[in-house]
Amino acid sequence: MGSITRALPLLLLLLCAHGTAAQHFLRLRPSPSEHLPVPGLIEEPDPEYDPREQDLSEKTLRKKLGSHFDPNFMSIHLPAQLNTSAPPDLPRMPIPPELKKLDLAETPYGRRVKVGKKARRKFLQWLWMYTHCPVLYTWKDLGARFWPRYIKEGNCFSERSCSFPEGMSCKPVKSVTKTFLRWYCQGFLRQKFCTWIPVQYPIISECKCSC
Repeated sequence: MGSITRALPLLLLLLCAHGTAAQHFLRLRPSPSEHLPVPGLIEEPDPEYDPREQDLSEKTLRKKLGSHFDPNFMSIHLPAQLNTSAPPDLPRMPIPPELKKLDLAETPYGRRVKVGKKARRKFLQWLWMYTHCPVLYTWKDLGARFWPRYIKEGNCFSERSCSFPEGMSCKPVKSVTKTFLRWYCQGFLRQKFCTWIPVQYPIISECKCSC
């Protein structure tokens, strides 16, 4: 159990065939989380692998999850507002220092052009808005075999290129991990043991314009 909780923010639940009758059981296996957000998991459809009503006591599960419960990124019930992000056209953060240091008067041919302060400020604001890569958050239903069931997942804005000229795109550069409980069954048919185990789930926290 300790090795699972100390694992890197990796998560892949694989459905494995077992025996000549192709009986199925779930096995937890880590896989590198270089590609975020985490794709949807393919679950065993048999309801025998679902937690029962007595396994879903909120008081018991809150105690088991402890301080890992983060209401900012997880919810027990379906949130009223599924899309939690503001429109990405107006960055709320100030212009980064590397853009402020940009010398707009210098040309590739060694000539210098005059650029007024007002024009420079407006151009830098436009450039920052065009190349800014916000993280867009939406609530995702992980299914009945996760607790809490709903996670606020981050995605990089991808409706257009973030570079000028076009060619680059917004990609994740940082992520945070949140600990959830996973209903884990080992065995098959009625000879199985099921329990809640902690698993780490990576969430995109920062995106940047890159190749």
